[in-house]
Amino acid sequence: MTTIDYETARHNMVEYQIRCCKILDPDLLEALRSMPRESFLGEDVKSLAYMEGRVPLPCNQEMLSPLQEANILEALDLQGSERILEIGSGTGFLTALLAMHAAEVVSLELHPELADMAKNNLASHGISNASVTCANGMDPAAHASLGSFDAIVIGAAIQEIPQEFLTMLNKKGRLVAFVGSNPVVKLVRIAKTGKRHPERTEILETLLQNIEGLPEKREFVF
Repeated sequence: MTTIDYETARHNMVEYQIRCCKILDPDLLEALRSMPRESFLGEDVKSLAYMEGRVPLPCNQEMLSPLQEANILEALDLQGSERILEIGSGTGFLTALLAMHAAEVVSLELHPELADMAKNNLASHGISNASVTCANGMDPAAHASLGSFDAIVIGAAIQEIPQEFLTMLNKKGRLVAFVGSNPVVKLVRIAKTGKRHPERTEILETLLQNIEGLPEKREFVF
């Protein structure tokens, strides 16, 4: 059996998947170099940790690709003092990256198996400023008592951005989400600027599965 050199694979991922796409922030690149992506995956898919595509996870879910994760981090432009809400913990890898650049991360995961994996993975890496709760993050009742946030990340594709997420953003807060329908969606950044309407920026088109757990009836603003 061939042994994978994960350290080399991690270096190559940063150089040939991230830097070549003009993502050059030193802190962001260092986070990707230092956090072992493979340790957040089960043994059956660990060897896929550094491929360009999305990695299958339990519960018929997928891990975001390294480039998608890097684009999210770049779009958030974190300064280290933010309180972040993450919708969709997965196995906790993006949660860990967010925690490296923020004061606190509150993450909600729909699937109990993934929520447990994420909790265990974060604990094994000594990450204490991120919490994972098993809850339907697309249900307003799940985050009604969580307070406000400086940044919100929605880690799967949604048709539109619900109004309640925007009301949870602090002044100058920003939200990053994948908007559209499977398979092609757009990574969108919504930023409060002090003006009447938030500023919307479409960052890139990508492939992503749709989010689960949406209530049947919703009102949208974007």
